[in-house]
Amino acid sequence: MSTRREFLKAATVAGAALSSLSVARSAHAQGNGTIKVGLIGSGGRGLGAVNEALGTGKDVKFVAIGDYFKNRAQNGLSALRNAFPDQVDVPDDRVFDGFQNGQGVISTDADVILIACAAKFHPLYSKCALEAGKHVFAEKPNAIDAAGIKMLEECVTVSKEKNLCFLAGLQSRFCPQYQALVEKVHDGAIGEVRSIQSTFLRAPYGVRGYPEGMSELDVQVYNQYMFRWLSGDDFTQSLVHNVDRMTWLLGGRIPTHAFGMGGRSSMTDRQYGDVFDHHAAVFHYPNDACRLFAFCRTTTGCHGSYDDIIFGSKGTAYWNESRIAGETNWKYEGPRAGGHGEEQIALMNGIRKGERVHSDDYIVNSTTMAVLGQVAAYTGKWIAWQEMVDSGFVFEPAPEDCVAGMDPPVIPGANGSYPVPIPGQHTWW
Repeated sequence: MSTRREFLKAATVAGAALSSLSVARSAHAQGNGTIKVGLIGSGGRGLGAVNEALGTGKDVKFVAIGDYFKNRAQNGLSALRNAFPDQVDVPDDRVFDGFQNGQGVISTDADVILIACAAKFHPLYSKCALEAGKHVFAEKPNAIDAAGIKMLEECVTVSKEKNLCFLAGLQSRFCPQYQALVEKVHDGAIGEVRSIQSTFLRAPYGVRGYPEGMSELDVQVYNQYMFRWLSGDDFTQSLVHNVDRMTWLLGGRIPTHAFGMGGRSSMTDRQYGDVFDHHAAVFHYPNDACRLFAFCRTTTGCHGSYDDIIFGSKGTAYWNESRIAGETNWKYEGPRAGGHGEEQIALMNGIRKGERVHSDDYIVNSTTMAVLGQVAAYTGKWIAWQEMVDSGFVFEPAPEDCVAGMDPPVIPGANGSYPVPIPGQHTWW
C-alpha cells in the first residue's frame, strides 16, 4: 500500500531526475520535435482533452494513461487507439490505476500532463508534474478548498520559474464570441457594471449508481461528483465557470466578502451522496460598487439555465447571446467556439514555439471565488475572502493521504442517505 511519504518522495525523485535537463528539452520530447502527452483521469473530459490535443497535429503522441479504475483507463486507451492509431503508444506498463495513478503518469517521459481526475487531486498532481518539468493542463476546478488554493499558488510560482505552460480548464476565455463581448464591456458599452446574475441550473449529473460488489470507498470514487471530499460540491464544479467569466469581464476585480445559502430539497437518495442540490451566493465588491448573484442547482423537473446577465449603468449584456442592449445595441455575428479545442490548440502551439501559455492572471482568483461561494453556502455565514483563504481548511483526507483500503471519510446514515452540512451549524475553522 502506498503511503503519503512514498508518494511525495517519488514526486521529488521524478523532479530531481529531470532537473538537469533544460526546460525546452525536458518539456518537448527531449528535442526531437514530438510532444508526448500523458493523461490523469480517463473520464469523458479527460479523453476529450486528449482527443483535442492529438487533433492539433501528428507531432503529438499519447504515451501514458491513469485512472483510479484500471478498466476505465484501459477502455479509454482502447478508444484513443481506435481514433488515433498512429499517435498512441501506451504499453501495459504505462497504464496506471489506484490513488497513485497520477504519480505513475508523471513518472513517465510525457512532456505535458493533462489532469482531469477527481478535482481533489488537481492541485497536488499539477504541482508534482510542474516540479518534474512537465507542462500542465488541469481541468477545473483547480482546487476545492483553502489548502488546495495555497498549493495552486505554488503551482503558478513553479511554472513561472521553470518557464512551463500551466493552463486551467476555464475554456470560456478561448471563445471568440465571449472575447468580443468582454472587449465591448471593457470599452464602456454598458457603462459601469452594477450587478450580475449568474446561473448554472440543471439536473443531477455524474450519477453512476452502485455496481454490485464495489466497496464503499470505490463506490464514492466511482460517483466522484456526488461527494464533497472528492469534488468540492457544485459551486466549485459548475459555478466556477460563471465566476471566472465575470472576473474576466470585471477586469480582474475580486470580491471582499460573500454570503450564501443552500441545502438539499429533493435529491436526497443515497445515489446523490453528500452534496447539496441547490446553492446561492452573493458576492460583495470593494466600495459596494457591484454585486454578483450566483445560483446553481442540480434538481430534476426544474428550470434550466447556464448564463450570465450583466447589468450596467448604460445597458445590459447577455453572455450566451453575446449581445448588448441599451444606449449601445450590439450583437456578435462572427464564428463561435466551445473553447475546449481552442485551449488545446493554444497549449500545443505554445509548446511547439517555446512560448509559455498560462492562466496566471486568473486561475487562483477564480478558483478562490468559487470556494468562497461554496463555504458561504455551507455555513450560511458572512465570509471574508481573506478569512477563508487564511483558514487553510481542507476536505479530509488531504489528497496525499488517500491510500488504497482507507476508510471512506463519509458513510450513509441509518436512513441510507449521507449526512450533509447544515447552514448555521456547519463551520470550517
